[in-house]
Amino acid sequence: AIDDTVAIVMLTEVDYRTGRRRNMKAVTEAAHDAGAIIIWDLAHSAGAFPVRLSECGADFAVGCGYKFLNGGPGAPAFLYVAPRHSDVVSPAIAGWMGHAEPFAFEPSYRPGKGIKKMQAGTPPILSMTALNEALTLYEDVDLATLERESQCLGDMFISAVMQHCPDLELASPRTAAERGSQVSFRHPEGYAIMQALIDRNVIGDFRAPDILRFGITPLYTNAEDIQRAATVLSEIIRDRLWDRDAYRVRAAVT
Repeated sequence: AIDDTVAIVMLTEVDYRTGRRRNMKAVTEAAHDAGAIIIWDLAHSAGAFPVRLSECGADFAVGCGYKFLNGGPGAPAFLYVAPRHSDVVSPAIAGWMGHAEPFAFEPSYRPGKGIKKMQAGTPPILSMTALNEALTLYEDVDLATLERESQCLGDMFISAVMQHCPDLELASPRTAAERGSQVSFRHPEGYAIMQALIDRNVIGDFRAPDILRFGITPLYTNAEDIQRAATVLSEIIRDRLWDRDAYRVRAAVT
């Protein structure tokens, strides 16, 4: 789909439903070869594995702090601008914190230099404090090691579920290198199954129309957790424990 009619390519590096991981370098090169710029969404990448924006020549990226970065709901988002663009790019919102001298209180807008101009209003201090504390978890963590452990745990979960839950269809790539840090399965009663899991303290989530999604987070999830999740899931499927009216009632947040 990337040809000379395309000006901007915006893609999520890891698909939020299936966990399929795109080849950032190859897609970025394809965009540039067509004369387009590329914006990567790192919502399911940052904090899960090494993200090589500079090495791949990416132009821009955005992401959120509340998923693998552990900032919690409402955590601040972030923005990446390649240094080669930082002096010429213009902010979509000319906020006062992006002013060259925000406390000069000039009557007109004068953008700051480089990426500073991309700041908008006053940052959410309480949310930033929580995210800042969460990020201390990464101070002594090698992301490549974290990625390998995630892949091992994901493979373990897939093997156990596919062995004991033949009614579930794997929605994620079977090859670990093609996945982000999540594993997804499909089932027509996926919502009810997930509610039954949550009721038994196995916390995943549901994505329409039929996807059960499980985050693999080696910072605080281990092999024992993975095996327990697979065991509970197999019991729910085998004994149809999901088949209750209460589990089919859709909540606003799934």
